[in-house]
Amino acid sequence: MRFALIGCGRIAVNHIRAALENKLAIAAICDIDPARMEGLLQAYNLQTDASIRRYTDYKIMLRETAPALTAIATESGKHAQIALTCMEAGCHVIIEKPIALSMADADAIVAAGKEKGVKVCACHQNRFNQSIQHLRGAVEAGRFGKLSHGSVHVRWNRNEGYYAQAPWRGTRAQDGGALMNQSIHGIDLLRWMMGNEIDEVFAYTRRQFHPYLECEDVGLAVVKFKNGAIGAIEGTTNVFPENLEETLYIFGQNGTVKVGGKSCNTIDVWEFAGEEAEDAALKNGLREKTENVYGNGHAYVYADMLAAIKENRPPYITGEDGRRALELVLAIYKSAGEGRPVQLPLRGFSTKDMQGYGF
Repeated sequence: MRFALIGCGRIAVNHIRAALENKLAIAAICDIDPARMEGLLQAYNLQTDASIRRYTDYKIMLRETAPALTAIATESGKHAQIALTCMEAGCHVIIEKPIALSMADADAIVAAGKEKGVKVCACHQNRFNQSIQHLRGAVEAGRFGKLSHGSVHVRWNRNEGYYAQAPWRGTRAQDGGALMNQSIHGIDLLRWMMGNEIDEVFAYTRRQFHPYLECEDVGLAVVKFKNGAIGAIEGTTNVFPENLEETLYIFGQNGTVKVGGKSCNTIDVWEFAGEEAEDAALKNGLREKTENVYGNGHAYVYADMLAAIKENRPPYITGEDGRRALELVLAIYKSAGEGRPVQLPLRGFSTKDMQGYGF
């Protein structure tokens, strides 16, 4: 299958690796900076591959190379327009998180996928972590019984050098803050595990140590789920001196699980009423080795997307899933900015509407 990548920044190496592992034919890559394209290709010894065309304009790339599958890994504020253009050209799309920065754009992406008959995958790759797959299996089997509460804690470090690498980071127009950029993976997991449907969100955000940003470097929120369970969210880039953890807790009447590690890649606690075959091993802990906080999930995202196209079924992680994660982050922002609880569903809100919000 012909594949193209749009955006050759920090996360692009994971996409190229996933494409190679899944034996995709890399037809083209695109970035406004030619040096980034060459650096990415050199990392995989592809710089002399004449079959891979380089473009600085993705619209020209789409016309000239006609990829069947395109991955979008640009700055977040450009995800929606690029995705819509790719779908108009008949491409299936994998969109890096967040799927968009406004509810209107997220809705447009979901609608366009249905209208054009193309597959839309939101790249929340941590859903494929071994620890998360075990946890999801327990949730779907009803092993927790009635859910009490759950929480996610993304306690990472991002210094000034990180933000200086790409001026769009931490801006309202192109990114958002610690919750939208770093914490959205964990927020996605919490919402997914707790039943997805939400009544209300209340939150506080602050900008404590990064005065050069437009958005928050720490945020805390409480979520009231429709099933009666409560959720807690903590996301920050203020942890000294380096990334500490991304930890997910789920508490139910008949079970307790703690998924930990730096990117929800370990099982630290696994307790259920009634022993099942996998429990003995998981009680002793699970440690999935990862090279970085992005984990190993991109290759699985690609493998599943290819299977979804072949089998004409939805991908495991859909555009609707990406929309839900975005909705919860935007609801947190709206609550923190207005100083009141915010009810879901959320309509007509974006990071650009945060102008004047105090952090």
